[in-house]
Amino acid sequence: MINVNGRWALITGASRGVGYQIAIFMAKQGCNLILHSRSLEHTHAVLEEVKELGVNAYSVAAELSNPDEVRHMLEEIDALGVEVSLVFNDAGVQVAYRTEYFKTPVEDFTSSFMINTIAPAMICYHFLPKMIEKGFGRILNTTSGIQNEPQQAGYSASKAALDKYTKDLASVVEGTDVLINLTDPGWCRTSLGGPYAPNSVESVIPGIVVGAFVDDKRSGRLFNAQSFCDMSLEDAVKEAQE
Repeated sequence: MINVNGRWALITGASRGVGYQIAIFMAKQGCNLILHSRSLEHTHAVLEEVKELGVNAYSVAAELSNPDEVRHMLEEIDALGVEVSLVFNDAGVQVAYRTEYFKTPVEDFTSSFMINTIAPAMICYHFLPKMIEKGFGRILNTTSGIQNEPQQAGYSASKAALDKYTKDLASVVEGTDVLINLTDPGWCRTSLGGPYAPNSVESVIPGIVVGAFVDDKRSGRLFNAQSFCDMSLEDAVKEAQE
């Protein structure tokens, strides 16, 4: 199992929901953090919380629907002078539920793809070559098990595209100590999942992060967080590597 103590991780969407759970858990493992949100104000509380756990941390801000802001954020991270060896592409958007789905506006697709597919791809393209050069890295792209929901076509299609992108890119690093995989938190009670979801947001731990700790040189997999619910991290890693 990988020891992340002293390493640096970027977490997008770290101010709430699943991203917040990732941030707190990784800080408890001694991992230094770069916390992303749309506004520095949004990550102020979690920034202070993880620092109190004894790790170093920074906040960065970017609207992921704007490629220029994503580029600026990546330049800002580079300027910090730290080596990012773990990336959690957790931030996402779920657009309106369209009961009249035959009238789904184009904007549902464009906004979903910009945030859920293109921004994560830009982040992967930025950090993956650096990880390959250093010989170590972990990237986890958050996907969704949503299916048969034409009412949410933009969201569903953007996550399917992220799946395809991740699996194709995984072929580049398969068999090395740079791993890129997918993780699915399941349907959780968050601002995105809504109040009627069957799973608490806390249930994503440790499954949502297990891909950062595996040490088996396998990429292109999907880790379903709910399959590891209530496990210790050590047991989750063992199961994930079977």
